[in-house]
Amino acid sequence: MRKTMFAAALLAATMLAGTASAKTLVYCSEASPANFDPGTTTGGNDFDASSRTVYSRLVEFKHGSTELEPGLAEKWEISEDGKTYTFHLRKGVKFQTTDYFTPTRDLNADDVVFSFERQFDKNNVWNGDKYLPNLTWDYYTGMDMPKYVAKWEKVDDLTVKMTLTEPNAPMLANLGMDFASILSKEYADQLEKEGKMADLSTKPVGTGPFQFVDYQLDAVIRYKANPDYFRGKEKIDDLVFAITPDATARIQKVIAGECDIAAYPNPADIAMLKTNPDINLLEQAGLNIGYMSYNTTIPPLDKAEVRHALNQAIDRDALIKAVYQDAGATPANNLIPPTMWSWNKDVQFDKYDPEAAKKVLEAAGLKEIELWASDASRPYNPSFQRSAELIQADWAKVGVTAKIVNYEWTKYRSEGKKKDRPGAFQIGWTGDNGDPDNFFATLFSCSAIGVSNYSSWCDKDFEDLIQKAKTISDQAERTKLYEEAQVVFAKEAPAFLQAHSQVYNVVRKNVSGYLMDPLGIHRFDGTDKAE
Repeated sequence: MRKTMFAAALLAATMLAGTASAKTLVYCSEASPANFDPGTTTGGNDFDASSRTVYSRLVEFKHGSTELEPGLAEKWEISEDGKTYTFHLRKGVKFQTTDYFTPTRDLNADDVVFSFERQFDKNNVWNGDKYLPNLTWDYYTGMDMPKYVAKWEKVDDLTVKMTLTEPNAPMLANLGMDFASILSKEYADQLEKEGKMADLSTKPVGTGPFQFVDYQLDAVIRYKANPDYFRGKEKIDDLVFAITPDATARIQKVIAGECDIAAYPNPADIAMLKTNPDINLLEQAGLNIGYMSYNTTIPPLDKAEVRHALNQAIDRDALIKAVYQDAGATPANNLIPPTMWSWNKDVQFDKYDPEAAKKVLEAAGLKEIELWASDASRPYNPSFQRSAELIQADWAKVGVTAKIVNYEWTKYRSEGKKKDRPGAFQIGWTGDNGDPDNFFATLFSCSAIGVSNYSSWCDKDFEDLIQKAKTISDQAERTKLYEEAQVVFAKEAPAFLQAHSQVYNVVRKNVSGYLMDPLGIHRFDGTDKAE
């Protein structure tokens, strides 16, 4: 039945793809997007479907790299005190013309100011429920942007200025991230006037390499090459996302030639894929972390010794071997992977010691706990469910009964970030910009509680260190502070650190120009396909 449903979806994608002469690339995507407004979403699959296809940013990461390059801003200056950034926009950049919007002007500073102002100005009509119900700006808030950005100003049509409250070393890299995508203010104004504000999230308009055509819910997203793209029209005429949550189905379709590219293969399929003559199996060490957050505000998980004991009760080596199999993963000692600067080699994670764990947990009276697991497959954890079952078995051995709580991916994240969510929540992260701040502050800062801090953990020592590190430009000094922060994190144990995984993309050999990205995104600009 599942194969039949997928085949029907793929047939729909083919029918949508246009004329027979059009060059079509089909990507087997792992999940449906929450919407197409990257300022309001947090998932990698959300960004693949929106910010990396439809939109552009002031600065961009070079394809396959964490190095920054000019984007919509052709150049910029930073003041000597590090608090003022002046961006000079490219002239003649055009927004996409679709069947629902025809722009009357090129990109200008108004679009930039609008794209950021809506994410922090409570008086902006696009900031709240008039746009989307229960709207939160998780990335903008979680990365402390409201604290550091004082204002955005239009200097003239092609010049925009950002003023900070204090210097912030990772700020420029932050602006290359998905939430910093630039939207059309003219389009937003039109939708507001028509009373169709929600369309901004379902019918996107940007300046990126591909423009949105349509979306069949949970089945197919179709795009076409943007003929006015400022870097030049793409070689691919039509781009299709065939949404396929099941990893086995994704890989079968690539092997059969029905999809050209797929991400996140099952670990058990790695050996087979390496020998397939029609497949290029791309691989790299992930800039990621798979972990499990404890809600540190609910007793007895509010005690560090209890959290350490839960960690000690898990046979992590066996867990990694069972879940990641041939795909490979490195046990995590720190929140950041060892490939990232400032990784502290002297920090060690809790050793497997069920006897010691049992004594602490019995003394704390912990007998039951909720253990959360999604149905999704992510690069940092190929199976939340399998991980949960193994952890459940280990905790049972020390007298703790774990009730596994399941939700589909979108609801899983929305429920999990609630401040009063009980128990242990499996989640993970792939770095967005190559800076340690993107892990420490985004995932465990005080301001990220209720957003992306699933542990609801606010520790003064940790917070002081990571906030100070943002204000210093010297990398050696920042490294010292982040090393200290990792010591605090290890001592307080707000989370069980699972692994840093290898990441794989499955690509048919007739596809060229596609690159794996260290930031975990899937980009199709520059990709070509031999028919």
